[in-house]
Amino acid sequence: MADTVEIRWHGRGGQGTVTAAKVLADACLSGGRFVQAFPEYGPERAGAPLKAYNRIGTRELRMHCPVLNPQVVSVVDATLLDTVDVTEGAAENAVFIVNTPKEPQEIRQKLGAKPGQRVFTVDATRIAMETIGKAFPNSPMLGAVVRVTGLVSLEHLLEDVRKSFGKKFSEQIIEGNLNAVRRGYEEVKEG
Repeated sequence: MADTVEIRWHGRGGQGTVTAAKVLADACLSGGRFVQAFPEYGPERAGAPLKAYNRIGTRELRMHCPVLNPQVVSVVDATLLDTVDVTEGAAENAVFIVNTPKEPQEIRQKLGAKPGQRVFTVDATRIAMETIGKAFPNSPMLGAVVRVTGLVSLEHLLEDVRKSFGKKFSEQIIEGNLNAVRRGYEEVKEG
């Protein structure tokens, strides 16, 4: 990966997209990287489209603006593919990771991905339902993003998920999220 990796997350309010960007930043920070994580949304309520961003670098980050040319695009809600151009500004060699039960080849066509761009899919909502009991796809998406990018190890990410969620949730919910992260990491597939 480059000195600085820029990630743009697309999701809907209430799905944990902003939390996912923050947890990834925390894991990369404790792994010795320089990080930024920030959301972009207005006064919308749950269900409204939003974006969140990460910048992760090996050197101090001096840029403080939205990510316009992401190398990684994480789509937490596939219904956004019908209403939002998630490919806008994506780097020529961008990686797209989409929460969907569909095959990567089908999503590649829908996105109109260019030859140098890679497309991955993971059924994060199904994983969340099976591990957490609720449709919060952020944890499986975190696992998938870490697997595809290699920004931090799975073990490091799991430690940070436990730390981030440990103050707010019961042990049962924490364990469910840890299993969701592991399964997202294991079940992501490339087309």
